[in-house]
Amino acid sequence: MSMQPTCPSCQSQYSYEDRGRWVCPECGEEWSMDSETTSEEGATVKDTNGNPLADGDSVVVIKDLKVKGSSSVVKVGTKVKNIRLVAGDHDIDCKIPGIGAMGLKSEFVKKA
Repeated sequence: MSMQPTCPSCQSQYSYEDRGRWVCPECGEEWSMDSETTSEEGATVKDTNGNPLADGDSVVVIKDLKVKGSSSVVKVGTKVKNIRLVAGDHDIDCKIPGIGAMGLKSEFVKKA
C-alpha cells in the first residue's frame, strides 16, 4: 500500500486518490499524483521569459487582459508589486492598482 501524501494547502492527512489525482476532502485542493512534493521542493513558477518567480517579486503584464465579470482591462505594461505564488489554475495572487485583488497566470507576466 502506498503512503498517502498530506495536502499541500492545509496539511490534512486525509487525502485520497481520484482519477489519477490526489484530493483533500477538507479544503478541496487537488494535485497530480506524480508530484509527490508540490509546494516545498517541487514546481517553480516561471515568467514568460523563463525567469523563476518568488513571493514578493514585482512583475509587468505583457498583454491586455480582460477582467471576468467586469468591463475593466489590465493594460500592457501595468506593474504589479509584491506578488504571492499559489497552487492552482492561476499561479499568482496580487493586487492590481485601480482594479483590486485578482489571480494571474505566469505566462502573461515578465519579471520587473
